[in-house]
Amino acid sequence: MAAADGILGSRGVEEGKTASSRQRWLKKKERWLVVLGVVLHAVYMLSIFDIYFKTPIVHGMDPVSPRFKSPAKRLVLIVADGLRADKFFEPDSEGQFRATFLRSVIKGLGRWGVSHARPPTESRPGHVAIIAGFYEDPSAVTKGWKANPVEFDSVFNKSHHTFAFGSPDIIPIFCSALPHSSWNTYPHEYEDFATDASFLDEWSFDQLQALLNRSKDDSKLDQLLLQDNVVIFLHLLGCDSNGHAHRPYSSIYLNNVKVVDRITERVYNLMEDFFKDNRTAYIFTADHGMSDKGSHGDGHPTNTDTPLVAWGAGVKHPKRMIHNSHPDNGFRFVDEHMHDMPTPIEWGLSGLERVDVNQADIAPLMSSLIGLPCPVNSVGNLPLDYMNLSEEDEVEAALANTKQILNQFLHKSHIKQSNSLYFKPFKSLENYSSVLDRIEDLISSRDYADAMKLSQNLRSLSLEGLHYFQTYDWLMLMTIVTLGYIGWMVYLVLHVLQSYTSLPGSIYRKKSEAVNQMKDDKRVYLYGYLLMGIFSIVLFLEHSPPLYHIYVAMTVFLWTKIVSERQFLRAVWRHLSGSKFSSTVKLLATGAVSIFLLELLVNSFTERKLYTWCFLSVGLVAVVYLFHSLPGRSMIPIFAWIACWFLSIFTLMPAEIPDNTLLVTASGAMFILMGVASRWFDFGTKKNKHSLRILCCDKKIDGLPMLFHLQAFLVALSSMMVALSTFHRTQNQELHTVHQLINWSVAGFSLILPMFSSTGLVDRLTSIFLGFAPSFLLLSIGYEAVFYGALGLVLMSWILFECAVLYLTKEKPSSTSLQSAEDKVYLNHDERCLVLSDVRIPLIFMVLFNEAFFGTGNFASIASFEISSVYRFITVFSPFLMAALLIFKLFIPFMLVICTFSAITKLARVPRMGCYFLVILFSDVMTIHFFFKVQNTGSWMEIGNSISHFGIVSAQVVFVLLLFAITNIYTKDIKIGTQETSRKAM
Repeated sequence: MAAADGILGSRGVEEGKTASSRQRWLKKKERWLVVLGVVLHAVYMLSIFDIYFKTPIVHGMDPVSPRFKSPAKRLVLIVADGLRADKFFEPDSEGQFRATFLRSVIKGLGRWGVSHARPPTESRPGHVAIIAGFYEDPSAVTKGWKANPVEFDSVFNKSHHTFAFGSPDIIPIFCSALPHSSWNTYPHEYEDFATDASFLDEWSFDQLQALLNRSKDDSKLDQLLLQDNVVIFLHLLGCDSNGHAHRPYSSIYLNNVKVVDRITERVYNLMEDFFKDNRTAYIFTADHGMSDKGSHGDGHPTNTDTPLVAWGAGVKHPKRMIHNSHPDNGFRFVDEHMHDMPTPIEWGLSGLERVDVNQADIAPLMSSLIGLPCPVNSVGNLPLDYMNLSEEDEVEAALANTKQILNQFLHKSHIKQSNSLYFKPFKSLENYSSVLDRIEDLISSRDYADAMKLSQNLRSLSLEGLHYFQTYDWLMLMTIVTLGYIGWMVYLVLHVLQSYTSLPGSIYRKKSEAVNQMKDDKRVYLYGYLLMGIFSIVLFLEHSPPLYHIYVAMTVFLWTKIVSERQFLRAVWRHLSGSKFSSTVKLLATGAVSIFLLELLVNSFTERKLYTWCFLSVGLVAVVYLFHSLPGRSMIPIFAWIACWFLSIFTLMPAEIPDNTLLVTASGAMFILMGVASRWFDFGTKKNKHSLRILCCDKKIDGLPMLFHLQAFLVALSSMMVALSTFHRTQNQELHTVHQLINWSVAGFSLILPMFSSTGLVDRLTSIFLGFAPSFLLLSIGYEAVFYGALGLVLMSWILFECAVLYLTKEKPSSTSLQSAEDKVYLNHDERCLVLSDVRIPLIFMVLFNEAFFGTGNFASIASFEISSVYRFITVFSPFLMAALLIFKLFIPFMLVICTFSAITKLARVPRMGCYFLVILFSDVMTIHFFFKVQNTGSWMEIGNSISHFGIVSAQVVFVLLLFAITNIYTKDIKIGTQETSRKAM
């Protein structure tokens, strides 16, 4: 077989070493290599945070107090969590508007527009943008958006006192460490998706009403409420919870919009009756929207477009629309919407001027209304079209906003300059002080128009300067990490060639060569450590973060290891240059096909339909190849063709999976029929000599009696529980404790059973398929249940294809097909050396692994995780348990693919770890591609998606290894027929 590939020679044995000691050495080296791979990918993934996601928060700036009298004494901020702009503004099916009070405000009291949020459109980032004025510190995701990794300033911090009521997930973020705040939250148990959550909004209003009522008997509280610079914050979670549970087009969600409107009206009346001074400003908005399938997180307009209504003290009254008053000047909001977008006619507001803002612009608006310094880390632009100020005060407000952003730039510039041996300043702002003096002169001479223009230009340059220093180390880090990835891939190739092929047999024929190589290695390591030390000293002098040292150290270490293998590299080059032309063509063709498939997988992250074309093509190629290769009337080609074409359908379906309980229930019957067909096939195989030759299995391998019947029963029971649990939820009933107990028990018990099945290849894989089926059914809501069955059929086709290839290679006599004991010093007794044609196994695995990832949705997007999938196990909001269930559902198809991959490595008698390292190599080819595709321009959605793609592929080295370890529990006992059995069969 090796000779057929033409690039592999015969393996030699080093003098004085036994096979067992070499195998121990190899296992030790592989453990070290796996640890190195995990650490390297974890560290290099963190480099993205240093390049693009470095925290924008800096401390030490002085707040800029506004130089004008505040128009309002207090501010009421109402945030309707998860409220979509279109559902808020549009009429219902009967032509009646839902938010009647707020529409009357828009038409008679205040200003309105759309607030554009930036992904990730989650509750915490949205509230941080609204209240603190900057887009979330990405390191907060490592704390589950619950805690502040770096403390930041906010409107609440600057207030005299803040009163806040609402969700336990939001209120503590801003108030738990704030001494001048009074707040309260409801228990987490209230957030039950099985109920109508609008009562949570009523709870928040009741708390405010009780506070004002209590002040009548509490003189200290009454005095506190009457102070200036007071902020009242109501967080209304109802729309978010109802959107998740019932979807935003449901009557429950749409009715919640009316509830929110009524609560806002009651808050307004309550405040006006209590204070009676017309000095209260009101802001109504939402943190994010909601997609049609009840999720949020990405940059789709349904998630980023939220309503904004402002009225009260200091806010302008409605203004009739003047066409072309805001011509499109190329400005785009953070969600990439163009400036001055036309208002939909159905909203009925086309005659009123609409003022859209970026979500971070709300913080400086609130600060300016009540005369507070803007939060020091805010990047929002003050929307003056909302404020009712004189021309002079408008300029003063804009200048205060500009100085606050400029202070951030100056502070970051000072930090970077003090830490750099060679500092490159941001040249556009080198004369900022003269610009500030010019603005002050223009204000003194009452030339407000020019002063405003200069101030806005300075603010824009300051934001550009902030971005410049945010990405100051970009080129250096990109170069180091790129060299590190290339070094890792080269080192992996060297390891596979040295340990799992017959190539290195002629390298150390003489002992003197090995001794010279060792002497050279010491010199190489000395130079490598010296270079590493020089880089570390330079980074230390520049006060670089510790991770910078690690990036450089890992890159230098990898290339030192590669240079130490230069003698082996020269030998490989001599071998390749001296090989036959046909062998070189095969090597180049294999490389070209591999790159083509990997590029297809890279592009599939943005275009799922590529998998459809892939499996349509694979089905045709497989059927043609097998028809011409297998003797007799084998049904394997037809089966492979149908299975591939069946699987190709799913990537044409929408990523937003529609609910279809009947389809999920019917899938259970399909799984049982597939199990019966597999058992029938396996039983027929054991009686058929020709099939026995293909499968290479022993005739009698017994397992636990009646196990198949028990597994089929559990699949049927889970199908029944799907229908029953869904029925109760659609009736707005709570999930019964008995139902939960049954669902958990069935899912847990079924996962254990495959370990007691027969150790025959087909029997064990069938048992694994049926073992994971109940859990997947209980976590399914639509067509993804059928996808599980289709994937199982394709995996069976892969096994049969490999059996056919194995049968064909056995028909062709080869002296190297069974390696001698001397040749296999690195390998187990039942394994052979890898050859070039074996590359197909990890490549097919990569395609199927990614198909399992994208077959039922774009899981590279955070919004593709359908939370209603977990409602048969839990309905009370528990983010970590729900996330664990969603990830487990995502991993089930992966585990099927890996179990099949492990079985095939046993069937083909190739070293599984060798194939694993090839899988990691191919993953890293994709990783470095995504690393170069990471963007720092364009919309945040494009930037965020490119980084998430990089993170997902880069993490494969970790979770593929984890899944290998888990699935090894199921596959380690699989028995393949002995070589003698196979020979006799032939």
